[in-house]
Amino acid sequence: MSQIDKLTITGHLQELRQRLVKSVIVVIITTSISFFFAKQIFDILIRPAGDINLIFVEMTEMFGTYMKVALASGIALAMPFLVYQLVMFVSPALTRQEKRYIYLMLPFVSFMFLGGIAFGYFILVPPATKFLISFGSDIAEPQIRIGNYISIVLRLLLSIGAVFETPVIILFLTKIGVITPKWLANKRKYAFVGAFILAAIITPTFDPVNQSLVAAPLIILYETSIWISKLVWRGKPSVVHPDLTPPA
Repeated sequence: MSQIDKLTITGHLQELRQRLVKSVIVVIITTSISFFFAKQIFDILIRPAGDINLIFVEMTEMFGTYMKVALASGIALAMPFLVYQLVMFVSPALTRQEKRYIYLMLPFVSFMFLGGIAFGYFILVPPATKFLISFGSDIAEPQIRIGNYISIVLRLLLSIGAVFETPVIILFLTKIGVITPKWLANKRKYAFVGAFILAAIITPTFDPVNQSLVAAPLIILYETSIWISKLVWRGKPSVVHPDLTPPA
């Protein structure tokens, strides 16, 4: 009988509640810390837009934007702890070898998330904001609300950070035999279409250039994931998911 079978439903729910409480407490702490540095974070978020004058038109808008920035920064800071809590919650359902794999990959989860945020900040945000601000400026003078600007930038950065986790997830699924390199290669055309659909959802513009800036790294990440999957597949046992066929 596995460890997960030994846990009662009540015990499992109690563990879930404890880990959620711990996660909320840590997010509150990191959000509180981020709130005191919100001014510096604002300067960093506004910098890619260049010379732009932001305004707020409602009494509560600036305070709400401050809290939004602090919460997003707090979640980003707490991400390693949140991922660890998730891993520990599902660990009873994993074998000893699967636990070892996931523990080894935890540092790469944070690294890829930060890498995605850096890509979004330096590569995606500048052209996206420039396009949105300059579009139609010959017809009307742009007066950008700070709440709107921050919401768009945070959505871009957090979304790109999340999708950059693709290689880590595929690496883990390959290690435990859920997917194979051949299966990934066969799904390539669907992944490419999905990359452009996801790019259209993430980017706030209809500009194909900006959407391609998102879709291109997603496709590269998928191709990289296939290559990584081939590397880790070597020497694996032949028992895999029944719907998947291992490569020759």
